[in-house]
Amino acid sequence: MRTSPWFLLFQRRARRPVLVSAACAALLLGLVVGQRWNGGWLVLLLPFALLRARMQDASVLLLLVIAFFGIGTWRGHAYARQLAIYQTFWKHKITVVGVVVDDAVYGTHQQLTFPMNKAHVGRGPPLPGTITVSGFGVPAAFRGDTVQVTGELYPVRGNAQAAISFAGLRVLAHHDNWLDAARRKFVAGLQSALPEPAASFGLGLLVGQRNTLPATISQQLTMVGLTHIIAVSGYNLTIMLQVARRLVGKRSKFLATLTFVLLIGGFLLLTGTSPSIVRAAIVSLLSITAWYYGREINPFVLLLLAAAVTAWATPLYVWGNVSWYLSFLAFAGVMLLAPLFTARFYGGRSLGLVAAVFVESLCAELLTLPYVLHIFGQISFVALPANLLVVALVPLAMLLTFVAGVAGMAAPVLAGIVAWPARLLLTYMLDTAHGLSEIPHAFAQNIGFPAWQMAAAYAVIAGIGAAMWYKTCAKCAIITDKTTPNAEEGG
Repeated sequence: MRTSPWFLLFQRRARRPVLVSAACAALLLGLVVGQRWNGGWLVLLLPFALLRARMQDASVLLLLVIAFFGIGTWRGHAYARQLAIYQTFWKHKITVVGVVVDDAVYGTHQQLTFPMNKAHVGRGPPLPGTITVSGFGVPAAFRGDTVQVTGELYPVRGNAQAAISFAGLRVLAHHDNWLDAARRKFVAGLQSALPEPAASFGLGLLVGQRNTLPATISQQLTMVGLTHIIAVSGYNLTIMLQVARRLVGKRSKFLATLTFVLLIGGFLLLTGTSPSIVRAAIVSLLSITAWYYGREINPFVLLLLAAAVTAWATPLYVWGNVSWYLSFLAFAGVMLLAPLFTARFYGGRSLGLVAAVFVESLCAELLTLPYVLHIFGQISFVALPANLLVVALVPLAMLLTFVAGVAGMAAPVLAGIVAWPARLLLTYMLDTAHGLSEIPHAFAQNIGFPAWQMAAAYAVIAGIGAAMWYKTCAKCAIITDKTTPNAEEGG
C-alpha cells in the first residue's frame, strides 16, 4: 500500500513542528472563543497528551489541540471579564489616573494627545488595555509621567480600548530617566540638524515615531504603500540585527548573542511595546536562541509561536488589533511566501538586492492586501514600484539619520554640514512618495470587501502556497528522509 507523502512528513521530520503549530493555533482559536465561553476544564486532557507523546498516532495531536484550546478559552474568558469594567464608565464623566505611554503631541483642535495605560478610577482595579487621551491643561506630557485626566469615556475601534477627548489634564508626577532624557536630546539634535519634514520622517525610519509627521506626508506614504517604513516594526529591528551580525557574527558566538539581546532590549526601551515590535522581538529572540544552539526553527512554527505568546499576554491583540494582524501577515509574506516563490521560480538561488526587495515586497503586499481591503477598503496600485525605489535605501537612510542626530547633539554648529547626506536621501524618498501619489488613480478608497471575500482570498493564497511548497520543499524532505533515515529531527 502506497504511503502518502504528507503522512511521511508528519511521522518523520515534521512531527514536532506539526504538534507545536497545532497547539499554538488551538490556543489562538481558544482565545477568540473565550470571549463568550470558558472551556478551561479541557486542560485536564493535557496530561493524557503528554503521556502519549511518544506514540505514533493522531491521538496525541487531537488531545493536544483540545487541551490548548481549553487553555485559550480560559485565558480569553478571564481577560474578557476584566474588560467588563469599562461598561460601568461608558459615556460618563470620570477622573482617571494613569501613565503616559508615548510623548504627547498636539492633535486636532490643538489638543495634547497621548496614549495612556495602567489607568484606574479612584481606588478601583486598573483598567486593562490603552486609553487614547486628548485634552488641555498642561503644556506637555512625556512618556512615563503620571497624569490625571477628567472627561467623558467612550468606546473606540482599533488598537485602543477607550478614548477621552476635550479632557482636563494634570501631570501628577514626572518620572524622567537617563534613557528618556537621551532620547529627547537626540530628537532635539535631529530637529536642529534637519529641516521638516525630513527630521520627522527620519525619526519615523529610526524608531517608528510618526506622530510629528505632517498629515499630508502621512497621507502620501499611505497612498503609495510606504507607511510600513515609518512604523515601529520588525523591519527596523531586523536591519539593526543584520548590521550587528556582520560586525560580531564571525567572532565569539556568546558575544554575538549577547550583542543581539542587548540591541533588542534597547530597541524595546526606545520604541515601547507596540504589538508589531513585541512580535518582532519575540521572533528575533527565538531565532537567536535556535542559532546559538545550532538548531533551525521552521518559520511557520516561529510565527505561530510568537503569535500565541503575544496573544496570551494580551488577548486584545487577537480580538482585533489591526497593527498586530498586519504585522504578522507582512512577516508571513516575507518568511513563508517569499522563500517559496524564490525556490519555485528562481531555483532557490540567492537573489540580488533589487530582486529580493521586489519578491519580499510582492509577497508582503499579497498577504496584507485582503485584510487591508476588508478593514480600510483601500488599495495602492503603485506600492510595488514605490517599494522598489525606496525600501532598498532605508538601511542607509537610517544610518545617515542617526549620524545627523548625533551631530545635532554634539556639534550643533556643524550639524547642517554633517546632516547634508541624510537630508538629500530623505528628500529623495519623500519626493518619490509625493510624485507617485500624484499619479491619477494610483490610490483607491471605499472598496467594499466583506469578510467572506477576505476568507476566500486567503484560501486561494494558502492553496497556491501549499502547491508551491509541495512541488519544492515537500519532495526534497521526503527524499532526504528516505536517504538519511537516521537524520536528526528538525525543530
